[in-house]
Amino acid sequence: MQGDAAEIYWQAWFDGAALPNPGRIGVGVVLLSPDGLRSEKSVLTGGSGCNNEAELHALAMALEMASTAGARRLLLRGDSDVALRYVRGPDSTRIARLLALVARTRELLKRFDEVQLVWVPRHRNAAADRLSRQALGLPEAPVPPPHSKRRTR
Repeated sequence: MQGDAAEIYWQAWFDGAALPNPGRIGVGVVLLSPDGLRSEKSVLTGGSGCNNEAELHALAMALEMASTAGARRLLLRGDSDVALRYVRGPDSTRIARLLALVARTRELLKRFDEVQLVWVPRHRNAAADRLSRQALGLPEAPVPPPHSKRRTR
């Protein structure tokens, strides 16, 4: 996305956490409109499940927030490779609770003209991670030190 094309996309970041795993589910979403309006949501779902289930809940919540805000084109980022692969394929699961979430999320995708689902490393998803942890009453995760490109011998 370059130039004017980038301006018509909404952007969102999602993250989910379960404490313990499985346990209570907290989700976090950051939504950024093309004109720079930022919305954040931190929610304890009230249910319990595993981390993969938490990530799928967060992905679905991001889609719901974007749809409600009027987004038609969305760039959606998350650090859960599993959730993204389940929703866009080719991976699948036999776990009924996850199947229901995947089906719900795929239905939500139909509300948009275009959605790009993009995996990002955890350190590029810090705001959504902070919100999912906040929902569970956890402190912010410590920021890992930057990796050095030098090799030690």
